[in-house]
Amino acid sequence: MRRISSKHGRILGAGAAALATLGLSAALASQATSAVVPACATSGLVVWLDTQGNGAAGSSFYTLNFTNLSGHTCSLRGYPGISAVDLAGHRIGSPAGRDSGGGAGRLVTLRSGHAASATLRIVDALNFPNSRCRLTSAAGLRVYPPNQTASKVVPFPFDACARTGTVYLSIRSVQ
Repeated sequence: MRRISSKHGRILGAGAAALATLGLSAALASQATSAVVPACATSGLVVWLDTQGNGAAGSSFYTLNFTNLSGHTCSLRGYPGISAVDLAGHRIGSPAGRDSGGGAGRLVTLRSGHAASATLRIVDALNFPNSRCRLTSAAGLRVYPPNQTASKVVPFPFDACARTGTVYLSIRSVQ
């Protein structure tokens, strides 16, 4: 192994220190950028369902969209809360389960006018025996954007299970 003279060692050492400082600065700037982007408030989002679902093995898959119309950049991370509701807005049956097939959820930064989505699976309620399901009609979905306590109702009629315990809805994290 060749030894570097002390003059070159100081130059290399200074260069390495400068690179380390730049790397640390970039990492801190990245963290600061993600830390200052507030979570998207429900009031600033339009929540809508692409009703052109895809069917497979007794289920239909739909894209649930979150469009940021708040006028400022915001972020979403994680799973939306989903429940079927009747015409009066009351929950029907069990809320949606979380489908981890899409990953645990990454931070999605939305500029104003941009959208993120999550995949919703609705199992055909006729797949369940009436003793477990008690078939009824849902008028729509109550949607809580990730990490929010306020919700929006998305009109969408479908067959639902009125009995709790039967999980016929599942949702993936926002992408």
